[in-house]
Amino acid sequence: MTKPPRKPAAGLPDEATLLAFLREAGSAEKGDIARHFGLKGEDRRRLREMIRGLEASGKLGKRGRKGFSEAGALPPVGVADVIEKDSDGDLYVRMVEASPDAPKALLIPDKGKPAPGLGDRVLAKFELGPNGWEARLIKTLDTNNNRVLGVIRKSNKETRVEPVDRRSKDVLIVSALQAADLRDGDLVLAAIEKSDQRYGHKRGKILETVGREDDPRAASLIAIHTHGVPMGFSEAVEQEAENQDLPTLKGRDDLRDIPFVTIDPADARDHDDAVYAQRDEDPKNEGGWIVWVAIADVAAYVRPNTSLDREARAKGNSTYFPDRVEPMLPERLSNGLCSLKEGENRATLAVRMVFDKDGRKMGHKFHRGLMRSHAKLSYEQAQAAIDGVENGGGTDDTTGPIMDAILYPLWNAYNTMLKGRLKRAPLQIDSAERRIRMAPDGGIASIEKRVSLEAHRLIEEMMVQANVCAAETLEAKRTPLIFRVHDTPSQEKVFNLADFLSTLGKPWNKGEAPTTKRFNRLLDETRDGPHAEVVNEVVLRSQMQAIYSPDNVGHFGLNLDRYAHFTSPIRRYSDLIVHRGLIRALNLGPDGLTDREIAELPAIADQVTLTERRSMAAERDAMDRYIAAFLEDRVGATFTGRITGVTRFGLFVRLDETGADGLVPVSSLGHEYFTHDDRAHALVGERSGQRYTLGRTVEVRLKEATPITGGLVFEMLSDPEPRDPNAPAPRLGLRGRGPGTGGNGPPKRGAGRPGGPKPPRGGRPSGGLKGVRKGKRR
Repeated sequence: MTKPPRKPAAGLPDEATLLAFLREAGSAEKGDIARHFGLKGEDRRRLREMIRGLEASGKLGKRGRKGFSEAGALPPVGVADVIEKDSDGDLYVRMVEASPDAPKALLIPDKGKPAPGLGDRVLAKFELGPNGWEARLIKTLDTNNNRVLGVIRKSNKETRVEPVDRRSKDVLIVSALQAADLRDGDLVLAAIEKSDQRYGHKRGKILETVGREDDPRAASLIAIHTHGVPMGFSEAVEQEAENQDLPTLKGRDDLRDIPFVTIDPADARDHDDAVYAQRDEDPKNEGGWIVWVAIADVAAYVRPNTSLDREARAKGNSTYFPDRVEPMLPERLSNGLCSLKEGENRATLAVRMVFDKDGRKMGHKFHRGLMRSHAKLSYEQAQAAIDGVENGGGTDDTTGPIMDAILYPLWNAYNTMLKGRLKRAPLQIDSAERRIRMAPDGGIASIEKRVSLEAHRLIEEMMVQANVCAAETLEAKRTPLIFRVHDTPSQEKVFNLADFLSTLGKPWNKGEAPTTKRFNRLLDETRDGPHAEVVNEVVLRSQMQAIYSPDNVGHFGLNLDRYAHFTSPIRRYSDLIVHRGLIRALNLGPDGLTDREIAELPAIADQVTLTERRSMAAERDAMDRYIAAFLEDRVGATFTGRITGVTRFGLFVRLDETGADGLVPVSSLGHEYFTHDDRAHALVGERSGQRYTLGRTVEVRLKEATPITGGLVFEMLSDPEPRDPNAPAPRLGLRGRGPGTGGNGPPKRGAGRPGGPKPPRGGRPSGGLKGVRKGKRR
């Protein structure tokens, strides 16, 4: 949060003066505003009323959990995309993942740095100038826009590189000399060559051959190269990892007698957390529990400013695909010394937490020690043991001997912690995730829904509480850290939600502050009704994305005032930074956070936020391509699904069977104009008033499936809903075009084929709010 101007003022300001102050300050909390204007007593109460009124009228928006800023204001510093170049050559940027109607800013380049181009991503400082928002360039973040990943297509006349990115327009022509060594279907990385040519396809130069389009691993390879996910490790990093040895007990607590267990996915290879629980024997805490969470001590091996550290920071996190993992650390560490393997001594940074009988955390303490996992369990294995034979479960050779001493205490402790979680009321959004199971030959065996077990939720809650302990300790010790923050939904998103809910007859007061309890009440009210899935989807899209930041604004989704990532340092660099902060703050060794790293925390936070989003995008694209490959031989089949997105160029439908997303082009819907009513999230026939609305269950036929781009195109088989005579007058956007009607312009480029636009995924916090385990991001 930007600090308010220091110049004092006095007296209750009028609305214009208050907005001018917030415009200059960027954002401020009520207390900051009152102090700036010297307000006391009755004037403070009147200030609160003024703020509520401005918020209700849409002139004021939330910034963080307690701060306020002028509606439509941009943050002091942020990441933006270069979206436009005007006739004078000036560039304009818009915040990453902002809506199309969000404010854009004139980019003011730094004379000492190369100017970015269209499509580049930049870090910029935002200021409100006399003619609107200005963005002063700090640095350009993306520099690979002259590269195209594509498939070689050969003909008698020429050899082309056709891009695998469905949004790309750059088809390249390759010279005959280079084409001689290429085969039709080769996956290649090509550079766009500079040319004065104004018409026709651009010329390209082949940089490397990546693989073949018919390779079962092509989906993940394309995603890796498209999004620039770093692959492998340098020789220096591999050697540095090989030279590491297990630390001794010197300077560490001996925790090897504590019977920790790891509980992970059945196919997990790295185990970065272990848990244990026991009753608290303190008579002052009757009914309370002691919960231990032990985390791999990655900081003992990856030390600041080493080759290992620099490469881990560049990667930012591990990236997970159905057929492979691109790890943040070399295998010697990720699957070796840092993995909490059963029966082997491992260095750990552990936290001992004490909870009372109502699930309230009474205290905690961190220990740097040596531990030994007593058992390696999968989620399904642990759950089956707890469920018992009568519920279709039962123990095995591993779980049977540890039921009384380890598993029952863990579940009893979790049930106590659950009381505190329910009082805290984190956001309860259902997440229908899918899992791709690979066949031995590299193909796809099946696509299944991920089952959420109580064992998942047990580990999740214990990890959340450990993360809270890390943030609380570092704040108490006044040690800078990288917080995991999730901002309050913006006023614009809440207003859009309220508009949509009005079409379902569900009231939402626009002046009401968004809270997790309010969202949960809405979800509970609709959970068993016909609109459950669409309300869940719209609430999810109303949320902001979680990011990393040295400035704490709390975590809205978890309803926590302070939160940091501590529990996965094998696969997240942010967690490693928090570990180093704890080591420094608690004097646990010489390998803690350095002064240099403290100075670089804002840059590190931006970096790991970007690498996380890069991985999320790559993982999502790979999933899309794998699903398209799975459905390729089912073209012509019919499916049931649900409308999950409504745009002016068509409807996005998610299939019930596989979770696949595809497009129904507006040009295939009927012989009349269809207009986009953005308030009702519907496409509406101009003559008939019939409509296709968000959340509706429909039947579609698969027309096209293109694995190389991940594109699916459907044909709508369900009739539209009839006109609603009681519906409010639609707020109509741009027209769609029905066949044979002429229309008023074609749909968005590619909207009728697999190369068309992707389903909307905005407003999603680190891939959804459920879970803190592998492949999930809170």
